[in-house]
Amino acid sequence: MFSRILYLVITVLFFASQASATPLDDVKKTVDEVVRIIADKDMKKHVQQRRQALKKTISTIFDYNEMAKRSLGKHWNQLAPEEKKQFADLFAALLENSYAGKIESYNNEQIVYVKEQLDGDHAEIRSKVVTAKRDEFTLDYRMTSHNGKWMVYDVVVEGVSLVSNYRSQFSRVITASGYGGLIKKLEVKNSELKSL
Repeated sequence: MFSRILYLVITVLFFASQASATPLDDVKKTVDEVVRIIADKDMKKHVQQRRQALKKTISTIFDYNEMAKRSLGKHWNQLAPEEKKQFADLFAALLENSYAGKIESYNNEQIVYVKEQLDGDHAEIRSKVVTAKRDEFTLDYRMTSHNGKWMVYDVVVEGVSLVSNYRSQFSRVITASGYGGLIKKLEVKNSELKSL
């Protein structure tokens, strides 16, 4: 009887450990799915369908709300809840529309995962992209754990933080035109990007 219970405990622990993915596992899974969608010959014929599939896949690991909050910096706390939601939605659309074309231009570049650093509920996945011409650039994912699920809150390309870059831009616009000016600018930009 004891050996049977021990077997059940070990089996449950084994499958629990298999189920609880590391941040690196989550990034790899998402990147592999993105590459699969881009390589799919049928999807290439249906641009809008492919773009929707890419957005859906990326949104499973990107915490757009946290990215929006960090990108707005000190201004975030001054917003009402409905304004925070509006800004997060506009920011998510900006990211999706800005980077969809770049993702779709993927051409069998090699992705090498260099290191996974864990620090409590924060993690950083360091990787590099190697082109066909053997050029390399670094691509790092900063992540945080929400209820046991690892989510990306920043992407660092060649040492430049996406969140910090947007924070500087947004701060300049708010200083010059106020928060309303930033919202108008984001709406116009999203409209332009959608029409491409």
